[in-house]
Amino acid sequence: MAKRGKRGNGEGSILQRPDGRWMARASVGHDPKTGKLIRRTFYGKTRSEVAAKLHDALTDLKQGVSTAPSKLTLGEWVTRWLETYARPKVRPRTFESYESMVRVHIVPDLGKIKLRDLRPEHLQKFLNDKRANGAVRRKGGLSARTVQIMHVVLHSALKQAIREKFVTSNAADAVNPPRVERHEINPPTQEDMTRLLETIKGHRLFALYLLDWASGVRRGELLALRWQDVDLEHGTLSINRNLVRTREHGLIFGEPKTDLSRRTIPLPEFALQGLREHRDRQDAEKESMGTAYQDQGLIFCTPNGRPIDPDNASHTFKRLVAQANLPEHTLHELRHAFASQLLALGVHPKVVQAMLGHSTINLTMDTYSHLTPGLMEQAAASLNEAMKRSSSGSDCVTPH
Repeated sequence: MAKRGKRGNGEGSILQRPDGRWMARASVGHDPKTGKLIRRTFYGKTRSEVAAKLHDALTDLKQGVSTAPSKLTLGEWVTRWLETYARPKVRPRTFESYESMVRVHIVPDLGKIKLRDLRPEHLQKFLNDKRANGAVRRKGGLSARTVQIMHVVLHSALKQAIREKFVTSNAADAVNPPRVERHEINPPTQEDMTRLLETIKGHRLFALYLLDWASGVRRGELLALRWQDVDLEHGTLSINRNLVRTREHGLIFGEPKTDLSRRTIPLPEFALQGLREHRDRQDAEKESMGTAYQDQGLIFCTPNGRPIDPDNASHTFKRLVAQANLPEHTLHELRHAFASQLLALGVHPKVVQAMLGHSTINLTMDTYSHLTPGLMEQAAASLNEAMKRSSSGSDCVTPH
């Protein structure tokens, strides 16, 4: 017969088994589905061990933490969170990224750990291992940014678990994700762009690359543009949507990246002229295709009117850059070239932020921090010129 140990206040029932092990039992609430009383049993080698386990369970109960899902694993919960909470909230491409991380990395490595037993050290080791020994990029692991996003996914899922009273704390709060080191960008120069544009002047997507360089619009935003989004008379371009490719639905038009991505920006005259010439070319294509043309009102499309796959636009750009015998550049670097030009010309960073559709001024300045020394020198020179003008004709000493 089991030997009952001395019972402290609020401990529940603690007793010693005939085999010498200790056991604790306690009622920890009712099953929300059946209404039946839930009892939990804890085992250990010593009385203090099972008393500690029982104390934790009763503390959770007092704090309103659900004890029903005691067998719920992290893998089961993150998968549930992904479908129930993440899918309705995030953009399709973001959801696919989250889903891949959960399926390929989080569930295989952490999925069997019970949600209530998850500790910060579990997560820290997981993130460290992914950074060092990633399954995709074996020579140095996954990128710091990818591992950071894994931390975001885990933190968000555990935050929801707290709201549903499955756990009392977020283990991801105590974890240090890797720091992303920003690499200096190297966009095409003014001379590079002049040479490229001269080389590709007759290409059917000439206006696409010209407009990207003249506006800094993101690739997906460019490919989602309709003629109704451009005002050729007043010289403005309105960004209202984005084109992305998803595994589930293929090419789809969706919301812009952020709320501030919805914007109207002015265009220089050379870009407007490029769009006018592009419209004439497109009208000729429509007439040539006849009823086979699927008119969706797109400014940039395939010869039969359908959307252009974003990856195809990037691959075409790389081929044209090589054709112009220029150093390798990506399509996204045209956006960087646009922003760099504006900042170098002394345009206020807040204006650049608004035109790029960045969510914060910090993002703009962090991205183009390599330009800061030159901008500061330019500011000092401008201040010096202003002082010279204000002091000319007076008895003040003119600064030199």
